[in-house]
Amino acid sequence: MSRRDSARHIKPVSLRAFRTTKVIFMTQTFIPGKDAALEDSIARFQQKLLDLGFHIEEASWLNPVPNVWSVHIRDKECALCFTNGKGATKKAALASALGEYFERLSTNYFFADFWLGETIANGPFVHYPNEKWFPLTENDDVPEGLLDARLRAFYDPENELTGSQLIDLQSGNEARGICGLPFTRQSDNQTVYIPMNIIGNLYVSNGMSAGNTRNEARVQGLSEVFERYVKNRIIAESISLPEIPAEVMARYPAVMESIATLEAEGFPIFAYDGSLGGKYPVICVVLFNPANGTCFASFGAHPDFGVALERTVTELLQGRGLKDLDVFTPPTFDDEEVAEHTNLETHFIDSSGLISWDLFKQDADYPFTDWSFSGTTEEEFATLMAIFAAEDKEVYIADYEHLGVYACRIIVPGMSDIYPAEDLWLANNNMGSHLRETLLSLPGSAWNKEDYLNLIEQLDEEGFDDFTRVRELLGLATGADNGWYTLRVGELKAMLALAGGDLEQALIWTEWTMEFNSSVFSPARANYYRCLQTLLLLSQEDARQPLQYLNAFIKMYGAEAVEATSAALSGEAAFYGLPAVDHDLQAFPAHQSLLKAYDKLQRAKAAYWSK
Repeated sequence: MSRRDSARHIKPVSLRAFRTTKVIFMTQTFIPGKDAALEDSIARFQQKLLDLGFHIEEASWLNPVPNVWSVHIRDKECALCFTNGKGATKKAALASALGEYFERLSTNYFFADFWLGETIANGPFVHYPNEKWFPLTENDDVPEGLLDARLRAFYDPENELTGSQLIDLQSGNEARGICGLPFTRQSDNQTVYIPMNIIGNLYVSNGMSAGNTRNEARVQGLSEVFERYVKNRIIAESISLPEIPAEVMARYPAVMESIATLEAEGFPIFAYDGSLGGKYPVICVVLFNPANGTCFASFGAHPDFGVALERTVTELLQGRGLKDLDVFTPPTFDDEEVAEHTNLETHFIDSSGLISWDLFKQDADYPFTDWSFSGTTEEEFATLMAIFAAEDKEVYIADYEHLGVYACRIIVPGMSDIYPAEDLWLANNNMGSHLRETLLSLPGSAWNKEDYLNLIEQLDEEGFDDFTRVRELLGLATGADNGWYTLRVGELKAMLALAGGDLEQALIWTEWTMEFNSSVFSPARANYYRCLQTLLLLSQEDARQPLQYLNAFIKMYGAEAVEATSAALSGEAAFYGLPAVDHDLQAFPAHQSLLKAYDKLQRAKAAYWSK
């Protein structure tokens, strides 16, 4: 226990004065917005995880300034299952991380980017026992019973969407059809089935939450939707925000201490009211780094002003030490570039996108509002829902309690979307599923040469980006110890050209690979490509005798690399560093550990829904 935590167990703290913590009976710490003591939440979450068979470790802690803690926790047996937590105290940060862990287990988010294999794809259920499957129609229309009229109009206004576009990545089971998950439409409590494919492609992690109670978690999930929606509006529209007055900031001495420490370290801070005139429960805090002329905007939301402010400041430094604040971008006057969707996506991923100088204008576009939407968590949920109703936005909620902790996923079309509906056509996560078996068979293949070259043409015709990682295209957890991990479509084309005997094309894609991918290669792989480029260049020199250069090549690149590249040029072994992959993906221990983790969840779901 930290000295600060210890102090909180000596005497109660005034909620209004400190706004973040009060202490009951010397042993239990309550913070606004939570329906249980931190100690109780931590103990309960940790025990539930053990009961489910998950062994979690606290991998790293950060406390860069007073009252700002963050922690990284992960599964000891599956490194792909991890979360980060933040808070004003060590306990608050750990409770946050554990809550997020349950959020991501309950919603299956840890597994959202991965193919789960044929056993699960053909099992009793893929995602949840209450899922519903809709067989593909003969003309490939979106089947009746999926979505409601409002959702169909939102996702597919031109009626162009096909059923096969909605096959989920996790099962890839076209024969089974489209997997729809049940959501409750809040306006009338009707069940609406939304394709898992749409959820995974457009909403990713937005609107997910877990908590001590249903209302606590729902308030958090709705707050997150507001946070990201308002953040995007402020950034995209280059809105000038009002600063929070000093007398209001003075109510929150713990936050003031954090900010003062940052400023003393040379990072000026702006704290803004992001409510857009008292409409939304949002705060914005911006950090300047004069040492390199960059800035970083953090946003937070909660019905309680003080909680939102604290979350925004802790978010500013979640997972970052003071030495990590030099990786952001300078403010700009190019408002068009700021408003581009790719910039907003960057802000969603790591907040390193562009910010307009207009955010900091002296004359704000809205007056400061000393807002408060706070009450009991039940009241806060009703208050937030009323804001959505006033905006004529429908809210869809899926509740999950199968792990013994309440969690939910909230979808608000038109507000909680992270990616535009057009991505269902342009960047669907199932786009490469039909190539999985073919691409995984390449290392042990012996096709006709023209078949390899035809595959390059197919990749071009189907519009795959050369920068796309093949493991992501196929939904695989390959581990970092083999060539599949760094393989991009462009590098794959180099290999296919070698296998097809087209050395001129192989040189083009080899040089592309060296320019765009070598920074992530191991030293051995980078050396292989340098050697390969040299041999490909030599192959174009008809007047030169390759054996004359063999000794020099061996001294420069090593005998192993020369042998491997020679085998690639001959077409005998073009797929350097790609281990053969069997039908069950046993070649990828990382994927196997992911499937073992998912099996624990499947057993818990089956037990819960069988009651």
